[in-house]
Amino acid sequence: MANIAKKVSWSSRAEESGVAGERTPLFNGSEQPRLSRQLSGGGSVFQIGRLSTVDLEEEITSDEDSQRGRPKEIPHNEKLLSLKYESLDYDNIENQLFLEEERRMSYMGFRCLEISRWVVCGLIGFLTGLIACFIDIAVEELAGIKYQVVKQNIEKFTEVGGLSISLILWAVLNSSIVMLGAIIVAFFEPIAAGSGIPQIKCYLNGVKIPRVVRLKTLVVKVCGVICSVVGGLAVGKEGPMIHSGAVVAAGVSQGRSTSLKRDFKIFEYFRRDTEKRDFVSAGAAAGVSAAFGAPVGGVLFALEEGASFWNQMLTWRIFFASMISTFTLNFFLSIYHKNPGDLSNPGLINFGRFESDSVAYNLYEIPLFIMMGAIGGLLGALFNLLNYWLTIFRIRYVHRPCLQVMEAMLVAAVTATVSFTMIYFSNDCQPLGPEHTEEYPLQVHTQYTQHEGRLFVSPLLPLVELLLSFSVSLSQLFCADGEYNSMATAFFNTPERSVRSLFHNQPGTYNPLTLGLFTLTYFFLACWTYGLAVSAGVFIPSLLIGAAWGRLFGILLASITSSGSIWADPGKYALIGAAAQLGGIVRMTLSLTVIMVEATGNVTYGLPIMLVLMTAKIVGDYFVEGLYDIHIKLQSVPFLHLEAPATSHWLTAREVMGSPVTCLNRIEKVGTIVDILSNTSTNHNGFPVVVQPAKLCGLILRSQLIVLLKHKVFVELARSRLTQRKLQLKDFRDAYPRFPPIQSIHVSQDERECMMDLTEFMNATPYTVPQETSLPRVFKLFRALGLRHLVVVDDENRVVGLVTRKDLARYHLGKHGLEELQVAQT
Repeated sequence: MANIAKKVSWSSRAEESGVAGERTPLFNGSEQPRLSRQLSGGGSVFQIGRLSTVDLEEEITSDEDSQRGRPKEIPHNEKLLSLKYESLDYDNIENQLFLEEERRMSYMGFRCLEISRWVVCGLIGFLTGLIACFIDIAVEELAGIKYQVVKQNIEKFTEVGGLSISLILWAVLNSSIVMLGAIIVAFFEPIAAGSGIPQIKCYLNGVKIPRVVRLKTLVVKVCGVICSVVGGLAVGKEGPMIHSGAVVAAGVSQGRSTSLKRDFKIFEYFRRDTEKRDFVSAGAAAGVSAAFGAPVGGVLFALEEGASFWNQMLTWRIFFASMISTFTLNFFLSIYHKNPGDLSNPGLINFGRFESDSVAYNLYEIPLFIMMGAIGGLLGALFNLLNYWLTIFRIRYVHRPCLQVMEAMLVAAVTATVSFTMIYFSNDCQPLGPEHTEEYPLQVHTQYTQHEGRLFVSPLLPLVELLLSFSVSLSQLFCADGEYNSMATAFFNTPERSVRSLFHNQPGTYNPLTLGLFTLTYFFLACWTYGLAVSAGVFIPSLLIGAAWGRLFGILLASITSSGSIWADPGKYALIGAAAQLGGIVRMTLSLTVIMVEATGNVTYGLPIMLVLMTAKIVGDYFVEGLYDIHIKLQSVPFLHLEAPATSHWLTAREVMGSPVTCLNRIEKVGTIVDILSNTSTNHNGFPVVVQPAKLCGLILRSQLIVLLKHKVFVELARSRLTQRKLQLKDFRDAYPRFPPIQSIHVSQDERECMMDLTEFMNATPYTVPQETSLPRVFKLFRALGLRHLVVVDDENRVVGLVTRKDLARYHLGKHGLEELQVAQT
């Protein structure tokens, strides 16, 4: 997809941006009301093989600043990547301090560190499971209160012909709850909007997203998703669990909270990007496990997003965190449901048990499943395209926090109104027979009232199990005693319960017209909802849409075949449809296959689900990228895919490197270092260290230089203070991850004349490549080693260029995004 009208960022905080005073739009399409920068005018397109002429570091000039009031245009190609994002320093900085510390550590010390990693992973799984349990209980309790209020109102006003009052109350309650969730997201922590999966995908890919793993983000995320689900939006609470687990992992592994300014003096060794990213992988996997009860699927989800960084022991630790997470959730929910020890509900969503007899399939059904996968890919592509253009509209016009809150309230009111209207005009009344006792376990005593010529059933139920009783009462709207409304069952149940009923209800439970209308309506509601300034996921809406049209597909098959009742089971096709729709939207294959198999509790459908997901991805990718990839590209994130572009072998490091390179001498003047770090026109984060004549001897990072300046590690001061404490790695870890800006470091005029010896602190063995190295080889080095900088040298080891993540991502956009960019510019 083409990038849109301006550079965008998931953070609205100016101090995170790297350019003073610049604010950028948010992930869900929102932006701060002022100071957004916009390019206008003509610009050249990418010239493949001439990418080194593209200046990603170019500053916006005063002439461009004066054009902020002009109509907004698509940015030029050199601005396709945002300067807000930096790479993680996943590769260890092997300087003298690091090597001395490692050499001093005994074998027992390394064993203790390994045990500590297992303890941290266990804590991550436990806390993630507790958060999932809290969300589930809070949603159930708050929804019960809301349902009780609406139920009493229905009973009160229906007898006097006031059904419209019940509708208004329902819409107002939903809008009010959603308003609360939107306010805390839009005004307090915009990064918490959406599911958070795109941000975590970027973090696992090696991109540092500002504020994505903060404690404040977690609090807003949890409260926001509760409000979104209770407010009746077409969302799920499962997706945000991945983000929540990642935040928990980032906090626990550091042994302190920078937000609360509390340092517990534990796990100090893990205060670096290398360790932190590994633990965030465990947190994301624990979130998947808590959401779907799929520990293996959680491991594979993290593996798909960061496969090149993994090792066997890390895989086991992540699996351990996933198992602890699902067990914790299961255990505490069993206590809440007054059945302690019953561990039969491992995740927030339970698809129910698929017995082997009911899910049997034949060889001739495989083509039908593949065809359903193609349908899912087409519908997923349509969903993603609509959401893409809707996101562009939001970025351009719905960018103020107050407008975002108003839009969320509007969507909540429209969702309630459409649902009530669909139920009102639906005549799909089904008998409430013995086969429905699992879904409707309470006996219903009804009294009949007449409203506008239609029969309405008002239930008189005890005030127990309010959520279930409200589902029963609304499911009997406008139906006779002993019957229920199928449309109400689909709309007014929780999304998880609706998915389960579509999977397991007996044939004949749903009318084809009901399923068709529900699919169409919920499709557009879910598309409109995703991207609001609320915390919410897209997994459950996708499953619900797919289960509805999949069940419809099975009903139609049964109606056109003489033996349809034997093999065309609607529940079986509902499962395949759910997988096809979800795969068509998010385009995950390996992890999603295992998640679906684990959630169903039956491996029988492993092959059909895999075929369906692969088909949905192939068909969908022909039209548009996956939903998460679209939103990542809309944010101009330098995201690196698993492989380099297929047509890039003829390109070399010379064509993609940045040049000229700002280098430092091994013994450098303090004033020179301060001036380089203060230069906002470059804002470089890595500097090759050279000895004359420009021969490479090491690499040092901006964060290291700032710590050295802060502690005034100058050659003259070291000579005059014989008792001066030697700088240790602990000093760098204490400053991690929020290194102070260079503007906060005071350097006097006399100190500017001092010298700084970088020998002890620089990485003396940085990775280098010659100029003729092919682009795919450079790409593999970045992905396999988690590099942030790759120095390009000539035959005499002189620095001639520097390759960064943005250089590689820029080529990918230039090669494959040119056509889309030209379309967007027109």
